[in-house]
Amino acid sequence: MLLDAARSHLVIVDVQQRLLPAILGGDKLLSRILILLQSTERLRIPVTITEQYPKGLGPTVDAVREALPPDAVVLPKLNFSAARDREIAARVQGFKSQGRDQLVICGTEAHVCVLQTALEFRSAGFEVAVVADAVSSRAAESVSAACARLLHEGCHWVTTEMTVFEWLAQAGTDEFRALSALIK
Repeated sequence: MLLDAARSHLVIVDVQQRLLPAILGGDKLLSRILILLQSTERLRIPVTITEQYPKGLGPTVDAVREALPPDAVVLPKLNFSAARDREIAARVQGFKSQGRDQLVICGTEAHVCVLQTALEFRSAGFEVAVVADAVSSRAAESVSAACARLLHEGCHWVTTEMTVFEWLAQAGTDEFRALSALIK
């Protein structure tokens, strides 16, 4: 499966103020998410952001909030899996009914909310790609375990660069010139 911009929907899971400082490689994760956000805005790919119990973990970090495309939506959740939240699931399914059946997922924590969200949406018939350099947890072994399990369950493990270039599909366009500069 190649990612297709016309079929994709980016889901950013729980990149929150009180959680991010404890995340392994949080700065790198954040920089990759910002590249993905700039790409989604340029390519008109919808974005949904989840916040796990924002009362306790705080809101989404400022850098992500400031980079959100105008039509992005931030939704709170209590379930670890975003697929179990009625409002989030309805939004994601709504885009699926418009042909956006590929979910590109990034965020934290890889072995809990990202994993559960990816597996449940995969079970609901989505093609799911988890962005390896844009997900993390508090410990490296948690990320490794999540990767193995996601791959075993039929999800795809991709990088930010793979995602952006698959969305672009070709060189020589204005979009290519704008977005390839982000990767360098």
